[in-house]
Amino acid sequence: MRKLIVGLVFVLALALAADFGTAAYSEYRVSRALRDGGDLVSDPQVTIHGFPFLTQAADGRYGRVEIRAQDVPTDYVEKTTIEATLRGVRIPASDLLDGSVRTVPMDQLDARVRIDATDLGRFLEIPDLQVSTPPADRSDGTGGSGGSGETTAGAVVLTGTVPVGPLNTAVSVTAELRLDGGTVSIVASDLYFGPEGQADFTIPDFLKPAVLGLFTRTIDEQQLPFGISPTSVYAEGGQIVIEGSAEDVTIELDEIRTP
Repeated sequence: MRKLIVGLVFVLALALAADFGTAAYSEYRVSRALRDGGDLVSDPQVTIHGFPFLTQAADGRYGRVEIRAQDVPTDYVEKTTIEATLRGVRIPASDLLDGSVRTVPMDQLDARVRIDATDLGRFLEIPDLQVSTPPADRSDGTGGSGGSGETTAGAVVLTGTVPVGPLNTAVSVTAELRLDGGTVSIVASDLYFGPEGQADFTIPDFLKPAVLGLFTRTIDEQQLPFGISPTSVYAEGGQIVIEGSAEDVTIELDEIRTP
C-alpha cells in the first residue's frame, strides 16, 4: 500500500509538472509573438488562467488570458503600460504550442492603457506630480468626506510643485477626466484642500486660472491594445486608466499596438 501511494504521488507530481510546464511554454510563445509583432521593448507578461491547462488545451478553449506590457512608448506620453483581458479564447492546441498562432477569436476583450503619475508629470512638466482619487462623498446628506457614498466617476486630485507667482509651491487641484473619442482631457476645475491635498494656504483669486491651467492638458488619441475604442477614463492606484471593451472579436497578435 505504501508503494502504491508513493507511486500515485509520483505520477501526480509528473502530471502537475507537465501541466505547469506546458502552460508556461505556451505563455512564452504567445509573449514572443506579441513582442515581435508589436515591436515592444520587452516580452509582455502573458498568463493563461485555469487549471488544469492541458484540459483547456485539448478543448482549444481558454477561460481567461491576461496580457500586460510595460514601458510602451507613445507619441504623447513618454511611456505607458498596456493590458488586455481575453475571455472565452479559442486557439487550437497545435497552433499554441508550435508558436504559429496569429489570429485569436474570443468572446470578450477588455483593453486598458495605464499612465503612471511619473510619466503624466513629465507630460504636464510637473516632475513630482501625484495622482489620487478624492474621498467618497457622504450619501446621507450631511456633507463632508469619508462617508459611504462613491467617488464621482472621472474625478481626480492632482498634486505637484508649480510656479505660483514668483514662488514654486506645492499645490493640489481637483480635475475632471474627460473622454472624447480617443482623446483624453484633464481639466483642472478648482484648488483642493482635502486630506489628499498638500497645499495649506489660499492662492489669490487672480492667480488661480494660471495655476489651474498648469494641470490642464489634452492627451491626443490614446490607442488601446488591438485597436479597441476607449469608453471610459478614471484614476486608480496613482495612475490614469483608459479602458474599453468589445464582444465577439477576433484579434491579430501582431496588432497589440496599432498605428
